[in-house]
Amino acid sequence: MRVDTRSDSATRNPGPGQGVSRDGVVGEGGLQEAGPVAGAAAEVDAMPPLTPLTPAPLPEPPERASAAPIVEAEQSETGRALALVDFSPPSVTAGERLIRFAYRLGVPGSMLSTPVGKKARTRLLATVRNTVPGNAAAGTALRAGHFLVHGAKTPIAHVDFAGAARVTPPLERMVHAFAWLADLEACAPREQVAPVAERILAAWVQANPRPPAKPSKSGKGGPAWAIGNTGTRLMNWLVHAPLILSGEKAFRVRMLAHIAETARWLDRQVHHAEDPLGAVAGWCGLVAAGLLLPEGRPRRLYAEAGLMKALGELMGDDGGVLSRSPLAQMEAIALLVRLRNCYQATRRESTEAMEHVVEMLVPPLLALCHGDGSLGSWQGGWAIPAGAVEELVRASGVRTRPLRDVRQWGYQRVSAHKSILQFDTAPPPMPGDARYGCASTLAFEFSHANQRVIVNCGGAASAGGLVPARLDQGLRATAAHSTLTLDDANSTAILINGAIGQGVTAVDVDRKTLETESGSAATRLEASHNGYAQRYTLTHRRILILRDDGSELRGEDMLLPSGRKAKRGKVGFAIRFHLAPEVTVAPTEDGQGAALVLPDGSYWQFRSGAGTVEIEDSLWVDGQGRPQATHQIVIQGLASRGGGTFSWLLKKMA
Repeated sequence: MRVDTRSDSATRNPGPGQGVSRDGVVGEGGLQEAGPVAGAAAEVDAMPPLTPLTPAPLPEPPERASAAPIVEAEQSETGRALALVDFSPPSVTAGERLIRFAYRLGVPGSMLSTPVGKKARTRLLATVRNTVPGNAAAGTALRAGHFLVHGAKTPIAHVDFAGAARVTPPLERMVHAFAWLADLEACAPREQVAPVAERILAAWVQANPRPPAKPSKSGKGGPAWAIGNTGTRLMNWLVHAPLILSGEKAFRVRMLAHIAETARWLDRQVHHAEDPLGAVAGWCGLVAAGLLLPEGRPRRLYAEAGLMKALGELMGDDGGVLSRSPLAQMEAIALLVRLRNCYQATRRESTEAMEHVVEMLVPPLLALCHGDGSLGSWQGGWAIPAGAVEELVRASGVRTRPLRDVRQWGYQRVSAHKSILQFDTAPPPMPGDARYGCASTLAFEFSHANQRVIVNCGGAASAGGLVPARLDQGLRATAAHSTLTLDDANSTAILINGAIGQGVTAVDVDRKTLETESGSAATRLEASHNGYAQRYTLTHRRILILRDDGSELRGEDMLLPSGRKAKRGKVGFAIRFHLAPEVTVAPTEDGQGAALVLPDGSYWQFRSGAGTVEIEDSLWVDGQGRPQATHQIVIQGLASRGGGTFSWLLKKMA
């Protein structure tokens, strides 16, 4: 196990009540347990108060198998320090280790695989059956002459494949990673779509005839030869070879030579990846080339070891990627599933360690699924539809339940009858891990049955499609999430190009299962962050209590002095609750609440014990990456620099 050099505590497991630090440091103070009346259990205007909560034995939740039918109180293993998982290279013989070492030093694979003077003819050794389906609608658009990315159509003829005229990042990834090959394959039989694929490929190769001396990074030299795009492109060329190598012999020979040259270039440059996910994509492309190209055994042995190291730097030991992005989680799963398809095509078993990684990656993804199966909007992602998630999980072959032991992933999930609560209880990702890092600490999403109620705006990663590119930073801001903001400032600084600046460095988390005097149960989540401590000497603490019948969510947002002496004066605050587009909202006559009507006709009431409730316009990015107009409930006012408490209630009415 490799130790995180950022902290000596990286491999220790802190006790209950301790917190996770963004820098890998465990918070020492933790959270103090609230009394029966303190916190979100306080009575909110005109609404029936929750009976005082006291811990009591409860049956073990059905999702966790246990021999003991009763537990005293459920409390998560909170605040485990950030530590990167590290997987060893696959077990090989002494001879294979020598081959791997020699290939790493630059000895050509032909010299290590065949006798001197006998060079194998460049060809593909097998045809791969892809089990990760593409988007048929995007494939149909390609046949009509357009790239379709997040609802925006771009004529193929208008795309500069050389990258001199920059296009939006989503279109760049689609074009240069050749992700569109899966879309073409999904929309029609091969003989109908192969000519389209070959025309686009010919234009791309003409614009990019040879690899550059060095790989490009974001903003430097164009996207075509970024390691992530190159590795994904190489794998897609190999997986979808029948689409691009079914034409004339001259073109086929030229393309095979280009594929071999790309693999050789990637051998030398894969260590210069732009981020951990890009590194995984690069190594996956090399393993696929080692499997499917002649004389590939040395490359495969070399790349399998590199892939395991890259996966160790990509994900935490709970299976969540360190970028904390569901999009990155899905991309990592898709890469490994396609790589497994390459192993199967050559009648080889994929490595045991790689299969273990796939098994680890699926539960965190499921933890961010709402009742309808679609994903929550976190870290630049949007509400990816249930069908896409189901197809990917089915292709992975993993049957499991959502993640329960949350550590680096940082998202607490509470499933209560028909309601699901998702709560972000971790710092934003480190700058080196994030592509679209968001200042979403202590934001939450809430759904009932198959209907979203409280959401985050989401969709920063889709900016450049129908979502204007200029909204990128706004969608990553704290105000675009359902949480508290101070003085319209982000809890963590949002920088250009997806980078994250200073702000939240430590989050304390405490989770308990409680029982009321009437016998009903509830889950209590309490978390705090220090994102506003330096600027305003205030710590934001949030308590959420969800009844086990899913009918009532109580919340309390507290601002606590973080220094030894409270400062004088006041600072503006706003607590935002972004609503799903299908939710109809109207303010109550007393101005202290709002009435919510869900698509199924159920009636919910929102009440504030902290000030006037206002209804404002908002935006939500749907499952296709398209912006939808919606509303948000806002509680705002002035808070004392000495601290304050703001309670609220969301309750389903009979």
